[in-house]
Amino acid sequence: MQQAAAPKVSFVSLGCPKALVDSERIITRLRAEGYELARKHDGADIVIVNTCGFLDSAKQESLSAIGEAMAENGKVIVTGCMGAEPEQIETAYPGVLSITGPQQYESVLEAVHRALPPAHNPHLDLVPPQGVKLTPRHYAYLKISEGCNNRCSFCIIPKLRGDLVSRPANDVLREAERLVKAGVKELLVISQDTSAYGVDLKYAESPWQDRAVRAKFFDLAKELGELGAWVRLQYVYPYPHVDEVIGLMTEGKVLPYLDIPFQHASPDVLRAMKRPAAQEKTLARIQAWRTQCLELTLRSTFIVGFPGETDSDFACLLDWLEEAQIDRLGCFKYEPVAGAASNAIGNAVPDEIKQERWNALMARQQKISAKRLKRKVGTRQQVIIDEVGPTVAKGRSKADAPDIDGAVYLSSRRPLKVGEIVTAKIERSDQYDLHGSVAGF
Repeated sequence: MQQAAAPKVSFVSLGCPKALVDSERIITRLRAEGYELARKHDGADIVIVNTCGFLDSAKQESLSAIGEAMAENGKVIVTGCMGAEPEQIETAYPGVLSITGPQQYESVLEAVHRALPPAHNPHLDLVPPQGVKLTPRHYAYLKISEGCNNRCSFCIIPKLRGDLVSRPANDVLREAERLVKAGVKELLVISQDTSAYGVDLKYAESPWQDRAVRAKFFDLAKELGELGAWVRLQYVYPYPHVDEVIGLMTEGKVLPYLDIPFQHASPDVLRAMKRPAAQEKTLARIQAWRTQCLELTLRSTFIVGFPGETDSDFACLLDWLEEAQIDRLGCFKYEPVAGAASNAIGNAVPDEIKQERWNALMARQQKISAKRLKRKVGTRQQVIIDEVGPTVAKGRSKADAPDIDGAVYLSSRRPLKVGEIVTAKIERSDQYDLHGSVAGF
């Protein structure tokens, strides 16, 4: 008896790592039910588009991806952040089969089942224990909560994803342990607000192995640090208790890396953004963190051209950057987002001034980055290998998150493998990257 062909699904995942985790969960469930992934829309029975709705430019990218899927395939299911406000999608593409918001895995699966019933064969359908990953196998994003309790005036994430909902600590740790057993060497801990983890659960304990673990940022980071993988903390809001985690970095339990989206330095702009405005205290804390942990790398994101931002506000930001010496930096030109409170502020900054400020900030950061990287020349660094070429391999040090930070380019006497962690001697640096050779395995 001939086996029926497995139904094929093509998948597009847009937006942030949190959306990528949602995509991985949907794909894992579909693979477990016997669906196959198709590389092209026109070779698939159906297309799923996981959208991003954070900025207008992201919405345009999402609409473009939906349009492409409709043109090449015609059977399209839409999910993700833009799906939380479906009117724009319905207007542009009334023929889509289904539109759901973020984290609505069951609704996505139901829509797939309606349009394309599964042809399940338990003897053929093998899903790896870590699930289906859209990242390389040696690193994985570990999402510890959904939603956000902050009400930053430029952001509509709480409107799209709701208030903070944390996972119990043992649930997160079980997933992390599974990933490490399956060969993952680096866990990237993410959420909308990682350091707020567990506040909605009142930091409730849950049983893990022979002990109880609180659903608290420090406790979770400490337990993750016992699993034997690199643990990288991302999207950390600078609450006071973040100070405790620096000790875990000096002990080597978690990577000496903090991703804190400061967004600005001017007290007036921060107040308009509804962000913590005591930046002079933040500078003192950064200094204390670096005194305690000499290897600490700080990554941050900033917004220029926020409504009402004056020349002196921007000068304040440049001065603050010079003082803070942020290692890695992303900068965005402010975009109004439909539904954001900041739209009512007025005093819009003209686009050409936004561009000038962006250029000036990136030029200043380039100098800071080059100076800080130069200090690493002559040192030995652990490097995780991401890509292997004929003569040079590309990897990342503990100071580099995938896709957003710099890289380390290495020569080696023996072939290297993706996912391998090696000791590298750093021989030179440029504005954003390091170059060297493998000195140990």
